[in-house]
This record gives sequence, structure tokens and C-alpha cells, in this order.
Amino acid sequence: MITGHTRVAALIGAPARHSLSPIILNTAFAELGLDWCFVVFEVPAGEGQAAVRAVRTLDLVGLSVTMPHKDAAFEAVDGRTPVAAALGAVNCVFRDGDGGPGGRLVGDNTDGPGFVDSLRVDHGIDVAGRRCVLLGAGGAGRALAWALGQAGAADVAVVNRSPAPAERAAELAGAVGRVGSAADVAAADLVVNATSIGMGDDPRLPVDADALHEGQIVADIVYFPSETPLLRAAAARGATTVPGIGMLVHQAAHALRRWASVEPPIAAMTAAAQAELERRARTA
Repeated sequence: MITGHTRVAALIGAPARHSLSPIILNTAFAELGLDWCFVVFEVPAGEGQAAVRAVRTLDLVGLSVTMPHKDAAFEAVDGRTPVAAALGAVNCVFRDGDGGPGGRLVGDNTDGPGFVDSLRVDHGIDVAGRRCVLLGAGGAGRALAWALGQAGAADVAVVNRSPAPAERAAELAGAVGRVGSAADVAAADLVVNATSIGMGDDPRLPVDADALHEGQIVADIVYFPSETPLLRAAAARGATTVPGIGMLVHQAAHALRRWASVEPPIAAMTAAAQAELERRARTA
């Protein structure tokens, strides 16, 4: 029951009401016995900094941030974690210090760590020593390039239509990062789609299916549909597949750790997200 003592965390974005985050995080709050609730605020473009600063005014416990406000959140916070500083983008705002009016607002970026955790925790896959091909160099691609480099990948080849974004993402992977091409896919241990290709009813593949094969791991950050065209093609060729829902759950788990200093109930959060995806698939 919502009372006058209930604390609030929120997602800001535009559009944002389709998000699974309320399902995932309200499930976590209930499992943990926290008198908290998670809501969505559709904040127009240009108002992101004001929304972040309202965390103090409204005494929110924290924010999740999605497009188009990640850059604005980066500018609005008082401090940034190393990953947020490296990426120049914030998707999680948490409170540091006494939590009162003088408390600092700190920006984090949980996408990359969430992806690596989805591989390790959900599928027992360690990135260290693997040859990786990253498809896409947008905001998600940059976050994943940084995370793969930090996790000890042997090679991170960034494949993107425009070379300049690919170069920027490859630099974030450190010494193992480089600009790659479609020819790198066949030799990769791990192939990751960090584009929106395959989302919803999009039948396209981000890579030639004939380059996929047994022994590879193929991951997609797209979570609806659960089995994207890429994952379907990879499974048909004997590859191990990793759906995007895991990254979504684990990035939310990292946010919850920042807000409440608790260990999130990953299994319950995952089950709630999967149930909601199945419901949406039935009603689509």
C-alpha cells in the first residue's frame, strides 16, 4: 500500500511509458520488503537537467535515465562514476552523502556492467580472453565496448556503418579495441548486436547469417521479441544465444544496489520481466 512514508524512484525519458523497468523494480522492492515504488515520468527533450535536479526537491531515492536525457543527466549531476565519465552519459542517478538537501547527486552508467553480468550470472559465460565483435557504435555500443574491454576481452572489433562512431567506441575498449568489419564475424567467439535491428516486427539481421556457426555465443540487446531474427538464425546454426532481457534486468539491479545498498533478487526480477514480455507478445 502506498502511504505518506513510501519512497519513490523513477525513470525519466521520452517516450518511456512502454518501459519494463516498473515491472522489474517494483517486483524487487516487494521481494525486499522496501516501502518504495518505481514510476515513470515522461520528460520532454530539453528538460532532462531540470528533472535530475528535482531529485533533491522531491526527495526521490534515485533516477533511471533513458533517451533523450542521458547527456543532460551527465551535465546535471554533481559527480560521476568512472564508467559514466568515460562514456559521457548517465543512465542512473543516485544520492551520495547525507541524503538531505546538501547530498550530492552522482551519475552512473549501468548498461555495460549489466550486459557482462547477464553473460556471467545468467549463462555462466566469462568474457575474458574472448574475441568479440560488437555490432553498432551508438550509446549502447559504446557502453558495451567499454565493458568488454574492462572484462578482459582479447579483441573487441566494432562494426558500424559510419567509421567515426566505430573509432570512438573502439577507443573505449582500450588496447583491445579496433574498428572491425563484417569479415570479423566468422572468427569471433562472441557476437553482440548493440543496434535496434530486429526490434518489434523488424525482420532484418544486423549481420550475414552464414557467418554464424556452432561454438559461437551470439547476444542481442533487443529484448522484444525475446527471440530476435538474429538469435533465431544463430540458434539454427548451432550457436549459443543470449537474449536481451538479461541486460535489462542486470542494469536495473546495478541501479538498485546504488540506491539501496542491497543485493537485488535477480530471479524474481527476471521472472517478472519474462512474464510481462509473454503478455505483450500475446496481445501484440
